[in-house]
Order: sequence, then structure tokens, then C-alpha cells
Amino acid sequence: MTTVGRLRFRIAMSLDGFVAGPNQSVDHPLGLGGMQLHEWVFGLAAWRAMHGLEGGDVDASTPIVLESVANIGATIMGRNMFGGHPGAWNPANPWNGWWGENPPFHHPVFVLTHHPRPPLALEGGTTFTFATDGIETALARAHDAAGGKDVALAGGAKAAQQYLAAGLVDEMVISLVPVLLGSGERLFDNVGYDLHGLTLVRTVPAPNVTHLQFARR
Repeated sequence: MTTVGRLRFRIAMSLDGFVAGPNQSVDHPLGLGGMQLHEWVFGLAAWRAMHGLEGGDVDASTPIVLESVANIGATIMGRNMFGGHPGAWNPANPWNGWWGENPPFHHPVFVLTHHPRPPLALEGGTTFTFATDGIETALARAHDAAGGKDVALAGGAKAAQQYLAAGLVDEMVISLVPVLLGSGERLFDNVGYDLHGLTLVRTVPAPNVTHLQFARR
């Protein structure tokens, strides 16, 4: 019998509950001010190595970053995280993501969308498959592709809300950043009043961020 891995969700969030700022666009994919949510990670040696960069720091966030990519065999993300224009894909000038010809995933990625499109194979083992049959079918396909490893839920907010509300997330790490964005995309809109089976199991304070790890009871 094939072992099915966990669905693991990681995201950075502001003190006022936003995971992206207002006015998201191709020029500002995280919205105005949204880049502040990730400044704690950019200087870490672990993050830099994943992106082909040398040097960097080691601090209490390092194990969190390393754990986030350990044993991941596939990723699910929403259309907004993959990016580009809304609506149907432009066949003359298709959007191929933010990450260039060699994205940092190096495994199958399933993009939730209402608009069909052939799979997009890029360098380094990353293939984007555009999943139009709903979140549960996308998760089943991701588990099959992961071959027993875990599946990462990369966001954005709307994709995360659907999986959280459906009770399908097995582990969640919120990296809480001490900034206020004021408006934008809130993580916990439309998910109800509880954590759908998740409970806090670990808190890791680190420079400029506090990591809250939740696991399924």
C-alpha cells in the first residue's frame, strides 16, 4: 500500500493578519508593503543556498526554513501565487511564473485555476500542472506525484482558506512578522471560527519573526 504524506502549509503573516498587502500586481506581487513579511528570511544562508546564492546568516529561523523543504515531493499553489493576469491564459504570451526558467521547487507543482492549460515543464525538474477539478482532486494528484513524500501548500490566501476550511491541512507554520499592513489579503477570512483540527505545538522566537507551528490533533 502506498504511503500518503502530509499536507504542510507555510506562510508569513503580519500582526494584523495579512499575508499580502493591497494592490497586488505583476509589479507588486505581494502587494504594497508585502515584501516586509519576508525580509527575515532573505539574509539566511539556508534561503540563499536554495536560490543559488552564497553566504548568509544562521539564526533560530534556520531550522524552520530547512524543515519547510524537507521531504516535500510536490507543491500546490493558487492561481494568484503563480501570478500573471486574471482570466483565461494568453496563448500568444503565456505567463510562466515569477521564477524564471529554473524555479526553486524541483518537483511537480499543481496550480489551482478555472482555466485549462497544458503542463509547463521548466528546468530543474519543475513542472507546473494546471488543476481545474477542485482542491480535493488537485491534492490527490499531488499526493500521487509526491510518491509518499509530503505535499507543500504554498498559498496564497484563497487557496489556503479552501484547504483549511475543508480540514485537509495536516501541519501549518505561521511566521508572524511584527509589521502592520493595514489592508490586503487576510489569511483567515472565510475559514470559520476554529482551526479545523489543528493545534499549536511549538513556538520559535527568532530575529524579526516568531514561528507558530500547528499540527493536526
